[in-house]
Amino acid sequence: MQKKKTIAFVNSNKAWGGGEKWHFEMAKRLEKKGHSVFFIVHKKGALYKKVRETNIPHVAVIINNFSFLNIPKIRRFSQMFREHRVGSVIMNLPSDVKVAGPAALKTGVKKIMYRRGTALPVHNNPYNRYLFKRVITHIITNSHATKELLLQKNSELVDPNKFRVIYNGLDFDEFDNRPINPIYSRQHNELIIGNASRFVKQKGHKYLIEIAGKLKFHQIPFRLLMAGEGKLKNSIMNRAKKEGVYENLLFAGFITDIKSFMASIDIFLLTSRWEGFGYVIVEAMAGGKPVIAFDISSNPEIIRDGENGYLIPFRDTDTFVQKIKTLYHNPKLIDQMAKEARKTALENFNMDYMVRQVEELITE
Repeated sequence: MQKKKTIAFVNSNKAWGGGEKWHFEMAKRLEKKGHSVFFIVHKKGALYKKVRETNIPHVAVIINNFSFLNIPKIRRFSQMFREHRVGSVIMNLPSDVKVAGPAALKTGVKKIMYRRGTALPVHNNPYNRYLFKRVITHIITNSHATKELLLQKNSELVDPNKFRVIYNGLDFDEFDNRPINPIYSRQHNELIIGNASRFVKQKGHKYLIEIAGKLKFHQIPFRLLMAGEGKLKNSIMNRAKKEGVYENLLFAGFITDIKSFMASIDIFLLTSRWEGFGYVIVEAMAGGKPVIAFDISSNPEIIRDGENGYLIPFRDTDTFVQKIKTLYHNPKLIDQMAKEARKTALENFNMDYMVRQVEELITE
């Protein structure tokens, strides 16, 4: 019997984010189902630390935007693909595609897949035209919004037939079996709202501070739990102090136990400027929390306005506050939306289904 070909995951991002989580969880699931998997990761990255805790074979490298000019590095990738009998490769960053893509093509890898999780356009330049037309065989997007953005901005660059939309999935068995250790206890009759995201411009934390200020103006007792780290954290903290809402905030740092975080809040807020796929929305819904978010990118693919949460016009923090006030004054509505949120997550974003979709793509 012929040995199965290996699935190589190439992810050289140093930070931990949605793409890294997807690659790690997908690789573990595929290995558990009997597939041979192999990782190429950043030697100082968060994903490298995770992979080292498993038995998955891996190689640590450093890839930057100019690595595609490094011919010896591309040859090294080709050698790794041959040695590990790679039949499919799934890449994460554009810089990964530029190096691993041509190396995979040269080695004869049949499935050269780019998982695109960022809702931003691709530059239509000569090298990208070569990659998308000649090298990449499949493009996995984490939402229809990401797919449509790529097609709208690059109709001549990207072949629509190469796309597969595969949402991010959640392992509900593992999630539900985790113990809950709340990170905060309610004080008196306050409403506890939360946000978990990196402190970067994309996540729109300044809107959270605006919302906090308006909630305070309307005399709504609240505590805003903010989980995450990032380069803008100090500036957001200073902004909160300037706006007089710092005492209403709790900066919880990087949270690994997202279930306990969600168990500590009543409503989850997301103020991102764009999202490839708001995985944290699914985590909030899995924890039985209604979500209020801007009506941008893929958020409408997860949130059904008025049923499991609310979609707010971008930048409209006044309407954002109105919806929070509505829920604060109607606890039964919170419970009703919470049940719908949990149901939505279970029916549409189960990891088992997502893994089967990737398997079908690899074996078709």
